[in-house]
Amino acid sequence: MRIALDAAQAAAAAGETPVGAAIIDPASGEVISVGANGPIGAHDPTAHAEVVALREAARKLGNYRLTGLTLVVTLEPCAMCAGAISHARIGRLVFGAEDPKGGAVVSGPRFFDQPTCHWRPQVEGGVLAGESSAMLKAFFRERRNRGERE
Repeated sequence: MRIALDAAQAAAAAGETPVGAAIIDPASGEVISVGANGPIGAHDPTAHAEVVALREAARKLGNYRLTGLTLVVTLEPCAMCAGAISHARIGRLVFGAEDPKGGAVVSGPRFFDQPTCHWRPQVEGGVLAGESSAMLKAFFRERRNRGERE
């Protein structure tokens, strides 16, 4: 989660919402890929940290199936990212802060609990949630203070 938090900090420094992700091989402990939120800079609404990390891991491994790997992300994934996690066959999802407004794993539609979901990773939430949440709150508080829209 520390690697994901560092990626989230890098996203914030670039003016992006501070969300970071990492894909790890639990068998070896190797970090396969790291992703930082980047929709603004990439002009890509799908450039969420999870998707960035999934794309890089798939490229690096030469396979879009990432079975058995662990995705660590600082914020509960949205429905788009949950769908991508399912399609990639991620074995385990670990996330930090819950996202009652946009999350889709333990909040909102609970994507992995739907009967139409074809692959369900093992899920663990709340890991370093306080740090993840504090980073997000500070980022949006500063934006509001500058008069920027969220």
